[in-house]
Amino acid sequence: MSEPTPKNKALPTNKVEHTLETFIFRGRWLLAPFFVGLLFAVILLLIKFFKQLYLMGIATFTATSQDLLVGILTLVDTALLAGLLLIIIFSGYENFVSKLNVDNHEDRPSWMGKVGFSGLKMKLISAIVAISAVELLKVFITSTTHANDELMWKVLIHITFVVSGVLFAFTDFLNSKTNSH
Repeated sequence: MSEPTPKNKALPTNKVEHTLETFIFRGRWLLAPFFVGLLFAVILLLIKFFKQLYLMGIATFTATSQDLLVGILTLVDTALLAGLLLIIIFSGYENFVSKLNVDNHEDRPSWMGKVGFSGLKMKLISAIVAISAVELLKVFITSTTHANDELMWKVLIHITFVVSGVLFAFTDFLNSKTNSH
């Protein structure tokens, strides 16, 4: 007849499991350098923005209206991309690494801490569609210098982004109507 297994026998497995889970949970901090790198990318975009603004300022009196408009659209495009990166940084950090401890700051965006994966996905696709639209508008403005094939591809890519956004919104709508598992 075998001896009954003591209750403490399961403890090492639980301890190993707990240690492993703690190690994996702490591994979320491996994502922090990615978000710091994206913040550095925002700084690079800021430098690009001011360079473009400076060049536009110099060329204001010699540039055509079309050149000026394309320059302004480039500034808008850069600003949209910087905003997209900040959305990714804030939401990604809060969803995967740690909560940003700035609750009492008056300038804290109202969506921070409330955007889940679904909301982040919609914000991202919206920003991508906006950036694509600005790029497409720049191509239309300078259409005499672009080949028809290039214009066709940019339109198709933009339509793909728009359709993807609609499909994401539709799947999120369907998902919100189902019961949670």
